[in-house]
Parts: sequence; C-alpha cells; structure tokens
Amino acid sequence: MTLSNGKEPLRAVLNSLTDGVIIADMDGEFLLFNLAAERILGIGSRDITPVNWTLVYGCYRTDKVTPYPPEQLPLARALRGEEVTDEPIFIKNSERPEGVWISVSSSPLRDAKGLVNSGIVVFRDVTERRKTLEKLERFASAVEQTADSVVITNIHGIIEYVNPAFEATTGYSRDEALGQTPRILKSNKHDRAFYQNLWETITSEQPYRGTIINQKKNGELYWSDQSITPVKDHNGNMTSFVTVLKDITKQKKQQNQEFQISIARQVQQFYYNAAISVPGFDIAGAAHPAVETGGDYFDFITMQDGCLAIAVGDVSGHGIGAALILAETRAFLRAFAKMDADPAAILTRLNQELLADLEEGNFVTLILAKLDPHERSLVYASAGHVPAFLLNRSGEVDYKMESTGVPLGFIQDYKIYNSEPIKLAPENIAVFFTDGIIEAVSSDEKEFGFNRALDLIKCQRQTTAHQILESLYQEIRSFSKNQPQEDDITSVICKVNPTGEAF
Repeated sequence: MTLSNGKEPLRAVLNSLTDGVIIADMDGEFLLFNLAAERILGIGSRDITPVNWTLVYGCYRTDKVTPYPPEQLPLARALRGEEVTDEPIFIKNSERPEGVWISVSSSPLRDAKGLVNSGIVVFRDVTERRKTLEKLERFASAVEQTADSVVITNIHGIIEYVNPAFEATTGYSRDEALGQTPRILKSNKHDRAFYQNLWETITSEQPYRGTIINQKKNGELYWSDQSITPVKDHNGNMTSFVTVLKDITKQKKQQNQEFQISIARQVQQFYYNAAISVPGFDIAGAAHPAVETGGDYFDFITMQDGCLAIAVGDVSGHGIGAALILAETRAFLRAFAKMDADPAAILTRLNQELLADLEEGNFVTLILAKLDPHERSLVYASAGHVPAFLLNRSGEVDYKMESTGVPLGFIQDYKIYNSEPIKLAPENIAVFFTDGIIEAVSSDEKEFGFNRALDLIKCQRQTTAHQILESLYQEIRSFSKNQPQEDDITSVICKVNPTGEAF
C-alpha cells in the first residue's frame, strides 16, 4: 500500500524535512518513509511486519543493551490509538554501528469517521544533545559525590547550589544555604580588606585562589583551600561563580604540630648536656625524643660547693609549650643551683617560680640529686618524679629513691624535703629514669617496666655508663618492636669507680 498520486506534493514536503517521518497502515506496511528517516536510521523502508521492526532497525532501550519490545515501539502504539511524546530510543545496526539516539513522537491517524487507519512517527537525531546531557549528568554526579565542598552562586553572590560535601563539612543543610550568601561561613578571622580584594578579583572576571578560615554552623573554625571561578555564557557574560572548598584543617593542624615538635626537639636537644667528668665516677646521660616530644630533661650542674647536681625531669604536655616550660625550668634550676647547695630548697623555690607561669594542668616532675664526689655520698629531692635506684656491686637494688614531694606547679608555698644522705660504695650504680622508659609498651600492650630496665643494667654493669645507656635504649626499642615512641626515653647512669680513681 502506498500514498496515492494526489499525495505526491505532501511526500515532497515530508522528504524535505530534517526530521524523520514514517507512516504505516494498520498492517504495519510503511506508506511513507522519508529521506531523513533513512538517513537517521541508516536503513530505509523494508517490507517487514511490525514484529521485526526492532530486529531490522536495531531499536534498544536507554541502557543500550535491552532490545525494545516491538509492540511497545511508538509507531506500534500509535496504531493502537495511543499518543507518544519524546520517547528516547537508541538505534544500533549494521549501518549505524556506533549507535544514534533518537527522540520519537507518534500519533494515530484517523479517517473521516474517527477510526484509526494508520499511524505516524516523527523523530530526530538527538545524539549530540544526548552526549551533552550524559556529560552533564556525569559532571553532576561527580560534583554530588566529590569530597570537596562545591558552591554555585549567581553574580550577586546568592547561593543557588551546594553539594552534599558542603552540608557535611559546614553543618548547613542545602535548604538552609540556598538563598543565602557565602557570608554564612564568615569567621571574622580576616579583615574587610581581605574580603574586598577577593570580591574585586572575581568581579573583574579573574579566578581567586587562597586559604580561608571559615566557620561552621556550630561555630567551629576550619581551614579551607578555596578557589572561586567566574562562569560565562556563550556571549561572554558572567552568569555565576563556582566555589570549590577543600577542608585542609587536618593538614594545617599536622603542619603546625610538626613545626612545634621540630622547635621543641631543637630546644630539648640544645639543653641536653651529655658530657661530664667527675674524678672517681663514670657519669652519662642520654635522651631519645619521641615523635611527639613530651619535654624530658636531664642536666649536670656544678654547684657552689663543688658538688655535682644531677637533674632528671619531665614536663607535661607536648610541642612548643612543653619546650618553653623546659627552658624556663632549666634556667631557674641552673641559677638556683649556683646560689644554693640544698636540693630541696632549690626545688621548693623552683616550684614558686613555675607556679606563676604554668597554665592549669601543666606541671613538672623532677628529681635533683646532689653528688658529693669527695664524701662519696648522695642527697636528693624528688618532686613527684618516678623512682631512681641505687644498685650495689652485684647489681641488686640497695636503695629506692622515692618521691619526696608533689610535682612542681601544683601547690603554692609547698615545701619539698631532702632524703637522708646515701653513702656510695665502689661499683655502686645510681640510675635515674623518666617514665618513657618504664611505660614503653610491646605490641601486646605489656610495659617494659622497672624490672626489665634494672635487670639489663645489672647484666651490663661492667661496661661504661654510656654503653649501659645505649644497650638500655636498644633493648627498649626491640621490646617495642620498633613501633613509634609514645614518649621520650631519658636516663642517667652514675657509676662509682672500683678504686675511686677516674674511670
């Protein structure tokens, strides 16, 4: 069945269209198949039944793999009296191996009595538009799923879009943000000139990049690495601004922490005085700072009466704060030791000075031992520090030097007391620790403890003080399976030589 000769002018008109047009009768025979339809589909009119339309022309659902059911094709539905508007269909066949997208509309055609006697479909190639749409969908999906906050505003700065990351980071929901301006994130940590420069940059059609301190809905401040890009339409007119905010608070904190640790360790190392020579004694100290230094300290100070002060301490806290307290402690301690030979009096006075500067929660534990090399005796005062020990020539503990007062920085006008004088014998070893040694843990969370440290020193007692310290540190690191140190490891060894002569 074909269009009659009287319809030839209509055929000519339809063939001139850029849209594909197909008309079929109630049996599915094509009455008209214009040139655009053949060009778009790649295959022209065929003498086939509707059941074969999908197979011959390669009609697929939008997933591009599911064949379109022939009875559901828009032209088949038109023959049943249905209207179809803008139905997307993917066409892929031998002539169109890459596939094309078409948008199809169909309608039934009726005779004078209103009965359906044929159907018509009109379709156009929307492949490029579909590709653009798919790109936009992929872009939208990427923006929705990106971990960085994305904000789109109009040229007046009114927020028109925020992604889920913005909601998660700032605490503002999408509904709360839309219609507002980015000023809802203003932290007041930047002056007016800062924001004025930002606005002048983007309104002059230049992108802005910088680091900004913003404020979340709950008042919490956070650092963001921020870019603001002006967006133009096809005529070159600015239509909006796209802002991408990357939360770098964690990195900033880590950088600041690393900086503080670096400075603190430099201060700490500067004050370590590991070289000391006292006739009749072999004395050495060693400190191994942790990644997060806690402010361990040891020192050897010649007192006004010629005796030697041995100081071992531990400052609470981390970073620059602990390092500054350590520096202040050392300065006061050295000054007082030049004026006074009494360990308890020195620590009592030091406590008064530190109380004026220490913030609540900060404190210092410190043991100060006065070694009299002529009398071969030791007197100490301990402000809340871990015990020190005196080992006999067999390596057994003869004396445990317990604390004689609370840590420095706790109680105003607190008086710290001295121990009784401790007589030293040849081959005695005085051992001073910080808690980083005894609290070092293994992979199964067991502590190194006093006993392991003392047993090692007992086994190594015939070696030099320096060698004992090195062996002790290596044993601790081995015990911890070389896991990162959680605290400084500091110790001092004071050996009495067998003959009383210099070692």
